[in-house]
Amino acid sequence: FVDAIIIMLTVPTALTGGMLFQFIWGYNFSVAVWVGYIALFGMATSTGILMVAFLKEAFEKRGEENIKDEAQITEAILEGAVLRLRPKLLTISTTIFGLLPMLWATGSGAEIMRPLAVPIIGGSFTSTLVTLFVIPIIYHTVKRWQLLRHLRPKKVKVKRPGRGWFGKKRTGESPLP
Repeated sequence: FVDAIIIMLTVPTALTGGMLFQFIWGYNFSVAVWVGYIALFGMATSTGILMVAFLKEAFEKRGEENIKDEAQITEAILEGAVLRLRPKLLTISTTIFGLLPMLWATGSGAEIMRPLAVPIIGGSFTSTLVTLFVIPIIYHTVKRWQLLRHLRPKKVKVKRPGRGWFGKKRTGESPLP
């Protein structure tokens, strides 16, 4: 459940970048723009899934039960995030470079394709920043909290002598009528 929430954090930031880029280029909302947002949300979610998967893989490779302190959590996070850096940058750069000709097209159909490319390009920038920097930080925070919760001593229930309402001895009857 926590992983899904972390993954879904990429969607609002991708939306922010798409809307900012849409505002800069001066496009109104249209069907083409909405299609661009749908494609952007799919891309942002898939890259978030891949980042969390790489982070989980780094933890599994070290053995989650072997991680005893925060330094080991940081090492695992860095290992997983660095493994994901090159593929993420290559994916985003090919997407952006592939959409740039669509953004500056002037031929027939360009009035449909330009608004489609704008949110994808803008949202890809912000989604990349969140995926590369914010997701590992949040994942580190969650893992640290889980480790501290696991290391915290368990509460022991202490049985008290049979006292009922208002400190009176229990007689088996309820004081309520």
